[in-house]
Formats: sequence, structure tokens, C-alpha cells
Amino acid sequence: MRLTSFTDYGLRALMRMASAPERGFSTAELSEEFDLSRHHLSKIMQRLAQGGIVTTRRGGGGGAMLARPPAQIGLGDLVRLLEQDQALVACFGPVPGACTIEGCCRLKARLRSAERAFLADLDRSTLADIALPATQASTPVA
Repeated sequence: MRLTSFTDYGLRALMRMASAPERGFSTAELSEEFDLSRHHLSKIMQRLAQGGIVTTRRGGGGGAMLARPPAQIGLGDLVRLLEQDQALVACFGPVPGACTIEGCCRLKARLRSAERAFLADLDRSTLADIALPATQASTPVA
């Protein structure tokens, strides 16, 4: 399984936010910490806000905050939200390609099963499980 950079950076930002869930984080602060464009991070935050994971506020004292405690945010749910437009393989997408083995493919079922197992494993963990330690919250994540 390979996650998109969108999901990778989304998870990193959330790990940082989970280290201090009581405060807001600006996109400028997070984008600097992870060496990411503010525009890309804004898109990630928008998706997380639409999914009810973060709340956002503009202006001084604003920023993004977790919408609920990290222990109530499942990793599987986060990956599903952030990867929602990304099919594991083309034939899983909303518009399947012209697959020449569609009627007899035995790989598709195995890939679906593997994808479910991957997400089920992530469902056993929460954002609290992967939060950055509070003492290292200002250190960039590798």
C-alpha cells in the first residue's frame, strides 16, 4: 500500500496538532515545520474540516484545531477521508478503465481484501497513539 503525499502530510499535521490539542495551528506554522507549500496544506486542512476532523478560524488567534480529542479520531477514518479520491488500482475508481480481464480477474478480490485488512489494522489505532510527544512538538517529524 502506498499513501499519497496528501495523506502523508495530513497525518503529519494531525500528529503535530494532537501534541497540543487545546491550541490552534496556523497553516504558516505547519507548512514551515513540514517544508510544505501553504497552498497544499490549506487544501489538506479544508478536507479535514469538511470531514469534521478539524475546525478552522481565520484571523489573529485563529488557525486549525482538532474538532474532538485525539483518542476519538481513528487512523483508518483519517486515511479513508484523505485518500477518498484515490483508488488502490484503476479498476477500483469511479470510472473503471478499459480492463481486458474484467470478467475473469481474480486479483481484484484479493486487492480489495488486502485494502480492507490494511484499513482494519489502522482502525485499531487513534490519533492519540501517534501524537508527537509534547516535549518534541516543535521538532519537525522525519
